[in-house]
Amino acid sequence: MPETTTPGVREVPVSDGKAGPYGIAAGPDGALWLTLVHGGRIARLGLDGAVAEYPLELPDSRPMVIAPGPDGAMWFTLGGADAIGRISVDGETSLFRLPRAGSAPYGITAGPDGALWFTAPGADRIGRITTGGEITEYPLPSPGAFPAVIAAGPDGALWFTLNQGNAIGRMDTGGGTTVHPLPEPGAGPVGIASDGEALWFAELLAGRIGRISVDGAIEEFPLPDPGCRPHAVVAAAAGECWFTEWASGRVGRITAGGGTAEYDLPARDSEPHGIAVGPDGALWTALETGAAARVAR
Repeated sequence: MPETTTPGVREVPVSDGKAGPYGIAAGPDGALWLTLVHGGRIARLGLDGAVAEYPLELPDSRPMVIAPGPDGAMWFTLGGADAIGRISVDGETSLFRLPRAGSAPYGITAGPDGALWFTAPGADRIGRITTGGEITEYPLPSPGAFPAVIAAGPDGALWFTLNQGNAIGRMDTGGGTTVHPLPEPGAGPVGIASDGEALWFAELLAGRIGRISVDGAIEEFPLPDPGCRPHAVVAAAAGECWFTEWASGRVGRITAGGGTAEYDLPARDSEPHGIAVGPDGALWTALETGAAARVAR
């Protein structure tokens, strides 16, 4: 049976509920950085609870996923503006437009080659942007597959979920692509993260967490509540994964052996989305209702 106790969960206000904290990542400055998807802003949350907000040039730009870059800045996708954003730890922002309207960029990660890699689900492409703003795009072999979250793998490649293609994709830094179909139809994979040995991913529509080795072998682990809608994942250590349950207001943990634990957040309707390991070693998740939650581990 899964563990259900709650180990030291604390909620920290970030914004009003209408701003919608969505993506979250630890920055090089010892703080958490969040996207406010409905507010068109980026927020910085210190471990002392202090919040600073930085408005973006385009208020309807819908900042989505955020990640630290190799240049000491934070990089994020702007799904409503067809652009990639950069913000320094001092709050200075830059926007880089994508070549295709309707690209709707979503996931982003630092790659093994000193650049940022992102998904463009509206254009069926994976993109690469240098820290100087030079953009290259690579088309995917399956139209309409909707690439979602992307992560650097332990094999020097980029791995990403194909939300509508029911598969996990792998792309080398030259644009060569391999697609690994999931065993069951309609899984709707979203989040993906590397634990240094393999990749973990969340099957939003199937209520499962999956793990794929670099040679393409897939394991799937059903969660106790099949309707919990697991969304984002982060690997805190080799052989384990933490994830958000968007529909049930929980954060969960699973190991490579299939052992699970679920932890209730203060409100069931808090809508947890992004999740990250914080500078303090705890798990932090962005709650779309206006806060971030800290889960001790």
